[in-house]
Amino acid sequence: MSEMTDTLAVAQTGSEVVGASASLWSDAWRELRRRVIFWVSVAILLAMGLIAAFPALFTDRGSNDRCDVKLSKHGPSSWNPFATGGHPFGYDTHGCDYWAQIVHGARAPMIVGFVVTGIALTLATVLGSLSGYFGRWLDALISRITDIVFGLPLVLGALVILTAFPDHGVWTMSLVLGVLWWPTMTRLMRGQVLAVRDADYVQAARMLGAGDVRIMARHILPNAIAPVFVYAMLNVGVVIGYEATLDYLGVGLRYPTVSWGLQLSQAQELFTDYPYLLIYPAVLLTATVLSFLLLGDAVRDALDPKLR
Repeated sequence: MSEMTDTLAVAQTGSEVVGASASLWSDAWRELRRRVIFWVSVAILLAMGLIAAFPALFTDRGSNDRCDVKLSKHGPSSWNPFATGGHPFGYDTHGCDYWAQIVHGARAPMIVGFVVTGIALTLATVLGSLSGYFGRWLDALISRITDIVFGLPLVLGALVILTAFPDHGVWTMSLVLGVLWWPTMTRLMRGQVLAVRDADYVQAARMLGAGDVRIMARHILPNAIAPVFVYAMLNVGVVIGYEATLDYLGVGLRYPTVSWGLQLSQAQELFTDYPYLLIYPAVLLTATVLSFLLLGDAVRDALDPKLR
């Protein structure tokens, strides 16, 4: 009997079935761990995360530490960062060791990326769930507020607000971007809730006497959150790009805060004579943003049965 069951499973799926699936996420993990791009993205992001969280592991200098203006813009002696001794990336415009500055510059964009995404995901989950589940006047109210915020260009809104508060730091910038970032995810969450709120298992739970909170927490959210979570993962990299853009435009973070975007801003006028000042932070920023995007794409494909 067991052999007949295995034969039927092979005939229906086209391949051997090894054990039963526990959940959508376990199926996705089995798919993800076979993808090279997933592991490459994870390795890069783990490295960037370690640099941002534990800079002392990579440099013995603090940010803006032991700077000597006499060494200002002294470039590396070789484009090979492993062949130049104690200062592989040369010195920046303030005479600070550029490798140390780039290491410390990873923290600000990573904090902004995750905090903004966390704020937006929380707002989207709450507002999108309430709007999609209860509908009627509550749906109309939340939808109109979402439309108003969505109609405000993000960069323009951030420019206006951040310019009004010139002494802002990492957390203020994260809060401003967070309250402007949630509309798209809210619309996505609302659509997912609408798609599952009338499903048979939700109706069965309601007939058994489950309350609205229990139905939303146990039956609707677990089946609606996956696309929103993937979109949020993609957004971390996009937010980091926006943070660097605002720094580059001069309305983001400011000295003495160290950030890749600030380093790009300071290097833009010196690129012809000192290209290394722009190339090194640009490469790390691009690698980080691209890794988040590729990781999000891989997770999205793994969670979508149609793409397997």
